[in-house]
Amino acid sequence: MLIDKYYDRIDELFAKVKSTQRENAIKAGKICAEAVLNGGCLHVFDNGHIINSELINRGGGLFMLKQFKYEFKVENPVRKRNRDDIDKSIEGLAAYAIKASGARPGDVMFIGSVSGKTANVVDLAIEAKKFGMTVIAVTSLEYSSAVKSEHSSGKRLFECADLVLDNCAPKGEAMMDVEGLGTKFGAASGLAAAFIMWSVCSVIVEELIAHGEEPSVYRSYNFPGGWEWGDEKQKRYDETGF
Repeated sequence: MLIDKYYDRIDELFAKVKSTQRENAIKAGKICAEAVLNGGCLHVFDNGHIINSELINRGGGLFMLKQFKYEFKVENPVRKRNRDDIDKSIEGLAAYAIKASGARPGDVMFIGSVSGKTANVVDLAIEAKKFGMTVIAVTSLEYSSAVKSEHSSGKRLFECADLVLDNCAPKGEAMMDVEGLGTKFGAASGLAAAFIMWSVCSVIVEELIAHGEEPSVYRSYNFPGGWEWGDEKQKRYDETGF
């Protein structure tokens, strides 16, 4: 059955992640632990799939992982006209977003993008590094190496980051050929990225405990005592960054 083939393919994906990404996951966790011990914060920007909703504000997750999100909105209801001759690039906007955020030099910025080619993703990586942040990319090296950057620098996300966590997704994202389908089936990047990031979190937890600091971890708010626990740990995070 297709479900069994899918199970086998997922097992292969996770085995590849474990065999190839363990070292960098450990490096990423230690970078994060060192940053927060020195007063830094951890930011997560996801242009891909799952990371923001999987890691943030949930039972068993770390308070210190916070979403980084920005948008640029213009209201100008003039009549529709052709604007193909206009340069509509907004490269550099990420610099203003960082300045307007709560970020400081020494912080860590996780950036998730499967292809790593879009201008806003590359822009954020470049500007975060300029600002003095450590940039950790969660991307697919196979996919990204096969596509062209949309940023004027010609760079893709993995070429701008301080450390790369490869989600091992194939070119085009989907993993499986299925007879009767005109395209491949089964996305790889979301599950792999979640697996990698939880691995990174396990290193952060271990490192902080080894330094005598208990990191604040969410309990489910739907579990008895969850709200009280959350309020207490939120205060601790606000005071210490842990």
